[in-house]
Amino acid sequence: MENLNQLNFSFLKERGEIEALGSKRLKWNISLIESRSILSKTGIRGFDYVINCYRGCSFGCYHCYASFMKKFTGHKEKWGDFVDVKINTIELIKKEIKKINNGTVFLSSVTDPYVPIESKFKLTRGVLECLIGTDFEITILTRSPLVTRDVDIFKRLKSVEVGLSIPTDREDIRKIFEPNATPISARIRAMKRLKQEGIKTYAFIAPLLPLNPENLGNLIDPVTDYVMLDGLNYSWKVSDIIQKHGFEYILNPKWIREIAKEFQTQLGDKFSAFV
Repeated sequence: MENLNQLNFSFLKERGEIEALGSKRLKWNISLIESRSILSKTGIRGFDYVINCYRGCSFGCYHCYASFMKKFTGHKEKWGDFVDVKINTIELIKKEIKKINNGTVFLSSVTDPYVPIESKFKLTRGVLECLIGTDFEITILTRSPLVTRDVDIFKRLKSVEVGLSIPTDREDIRKIFEPNATPISARIRAMKRLKQEGIKTYAFIAPLLPLNPENLGNLIDPVTDYVMLDGLNYSWKVSDIIQKHGFEYILNPKWIREIAKEFQTQLGDKFSAFV
């Protein structure tokens, strides 16, 4: 880990602030790393590139597919207990968009672009500022209401849509599977704010967890332009939780299809499902 005192981050003015970024207070470890590239080609359907300003994610959702990234990091901590900050992100994006300035871009594929420390490092915001004036079509997906901070940037981008991951309407379920992530109500409010500001919004009901589809539909319908649903594709990661709480039914294809049908009936053409 590099010495935070030696880096020219404007917010690190006092030693107390520097120490506040340490694992004792924030409950996760922060490392400063340099990346070889930031605008990366991807095989994700519908996108040409992905941007990940951070490696690791302090939300640490138990069902997260991206936890496989840990084996490439050298970290011994469990997924969710570390975040690597790519300190040369802005330098890289400025260089890379001189060669490439169009295509579809997804933020982010193996982290959340608005992890809590983004409020300090502002790398996601910095990247988006660099993309102003380019022809990129940008899609953002997050679990954090911090995304609303960047409304001013979104309004200056040629093409952007912002989504919130909302796998359930139940806070008790969220606490079981995503104990370190933001409350569902905060995500709904974030989408409402974005929608009010004229930003194209979507909800991603994924992974599909125990929920009341009618209630969730009522919550997200007024604040979204479209809604997508996907099942729990990496159920083995949370098999113990599923068994402990008797949630085996959420893996049943028939139940998933029934839930999707209810959303389809309620939301109409704005709804699609990957099941």
